[in-house]
Amino acid sequence: MYRFLLSRQWVILTLVGLVLIPVMIKLGYWQLHRHEHKVAQNQLIAANLAARPVPVTDLTAPGRALPRDDMWRRVTATGTYDTAHEVVVRRRTAADEQSIGSYVLTPLRLGNGETVLINRGWIPAGNDLTKYPDVPPAPRGTVTVTGRMMADETSAESGIKNTKGLPDRQVMLISSAEQAKRLARPVLGGYIEQTGPEAADGKPELVPAPDHDSIGPHMAYAIQWWLFAAAVPVGWFILVRRERRDRAAAAAEEAAADGTDAAEQAAEAVAPAPAGP
Repeated sequence: MYRFLLSRQWVILTLVGLVLIPVMIKLGYWQLHRHEHKVAQNQLIAANLAARPVPVTDLTAPGRALPRDDMWRRVTATGTYDTAHEVVVRRRTAADEQSIGSYVLTPLRLGNGETVLINRGWIPAGNDLTKYPDVPPAPRGTVTVTGRMMADETSAESGIKNTKGLPDRQVMLISSAEQAKRLARPVLGGYIEQTGPEAADGKPELVPAPDHDSIGPHMAYAIQWWLFAAAVPVGWFILVRRERRDRAAAAAEEAAADGTDAAEQAAEAVAPAPAGP
């Protein structure tokens, strides 16, 4: 009754189902891991934003990559701005995530002779992107900056390509190593995303704190993939039952037709021959 499962069509269909089940299960676990990563990151952000600010030199040093556990830690830095070597970071969005502009990246010279990069905030893009934009001046004299400690940006993590041939004093990525080459002096690894003090006119616009409440749809996607995986054998079983039923019905109809033909032939065989003229 189930010999049809050995047909080419059903063998292919069964093999496809057997391949899809583990693939969908694996995709579900991939989404689950993304969910777990997002939850862990949100917990890390919340804890670091709530921690007591520490001097920036406690977390980083020249040429040192910032550990992930120190991301978003609140830090302080005291020094004087080096506006002569200020640059802007192109193609960055404002707090509304719609307006395109630039971040203002200004080196801050610390009392020990080292330098840390300060992301002072966002400004709108100018009309001529080939020229250095109108940047609100940094405070003069000794200042104390508070902010969130951030790791150097890379193309792999940010998705932004480090384009060459940009206009003078414009960059695509924030890199302490690149700026150290440019400044020819030690620069602390990573950079500070300034949170205070805020300019009286609100320019540059300070970068808002990262969203650490949303966990995204990854868990829902994981469950969805697992449901798809469970639906494959269920669907296969339903198709098999339907095929078996259809074949049985076709066989019954064929048998009934054969029986009718046989009866008609028998009736014709016993019927008297027609009388002659």
